[in-house]
Amino acid sequence: MQNEAQYKELKEWRSQHIQAYLTDNKKLNQFHDELMRKVFNKAFQTIKKQSGEPPCAFLWFVVGSAGRREQGVASDQDHGLVYETKSKKYETYFKSLGEELSFGLNEVGYPYCEGNVMSSNKVWRKSLEEWEEQLLEWMDSQSWESMRYLQIFYDARSIVGEEKYITTLKNKVHDFKKGHPTLLRRFLDNMMHVKKAVGPFGQIFVEDNGAHKDSIHIKNAAFMPYVNSVRLLSIKEGIHATSTLGRLSELCLLPGYKELKPYYENFERLLSYRVSLFKASTTYDEVHYLNIKKLSKDEKKEVKHILKNGRKLHEYVQKIIKKGC
Repeated sequence: MQNEAQYKELKEWRSQHIQAYLTDNKKLNQFHDELMRKVFNKAFQTIKKQSGEPPCAFLWFVVGSAGRREQGVASDQDHGLVYETKSKKYETYFKSLGEELSFGLNEVGYPYCEGNVMSSNKVWRKSLEEWEEQLLEWMDSQSWESMRYLQIFYDARSIVGEEKYITTLKNKVHDFKKGHPTLLRRFLDNMMHVKKAVGPFGQIFVEDNGAHKDSIHIKNAAFMPYVNSVRLLSIKEGIHATSTLGRLSELCLLPGYKELKPYYENFERLLSYRVSLFKASTTYDEVHYLNIKKLSKDEKKEVKHILKNGRKLHEYVQKIIKKGC
């Protein structure tokens, strides 16, 4: 029962208000949360009219940049559902809700996830019992894809509903890790490749041609080395925070991790750059590219420093994980 008209006003509301939140990453992501909850309320009312009240307790969670509170001006959708009780009847209800949520988010400006990490996909919509089984299956599997799914799940953050479900499920990962220390090495193997962003003579490697000539893919070259490295240390240490800055804050309080403080500052600056430099970006593709030629001399120097340190952090985490395995 998908109705474009009911989401049109939310799309207009987004266009009218998002400009007020482009000076601060925290405020921008609070705005995204507010908008996603508004979408949820619309979708939920639609399903209630169709199928009645939810048959059991549930949780709607977000992952990806939304889970980490690191969304830019434009962002795709990444989310899932957990419902309390395993039942074919209940699955039918939450399937309808998941499909309506994915539709509604797309209508207001969050494009469908190319990787299909959405509540409309059965892989990301399960009962609590099925989620526990799914996590165990992923952790037991030797496939690259399973490790990728686990990394995605570990960024899960409650947006509506029973937050305790996420804690319960992440504790399953930590319990498994204690009995299977090689799990961390498998996570590491999954994130080994980091594209070199800065050359031996200090030159930044940019796109040579096409629509993004003279630009770097800021998500792959800058964000992901920090995000993946810090997530892995957080899994190792049992940290439940989802934002990269939140994880770094908690890690810095632990013995042996004080040297991570400069990386906190690097990532904080990276988030600021994205907010300030991508105000004019309107599409999900645009926010991933940074044109180096448009930077001032000082900005270019700082971006280069952030890129080089992202690689250093990745190498630092490799040593820690390999030492412990």
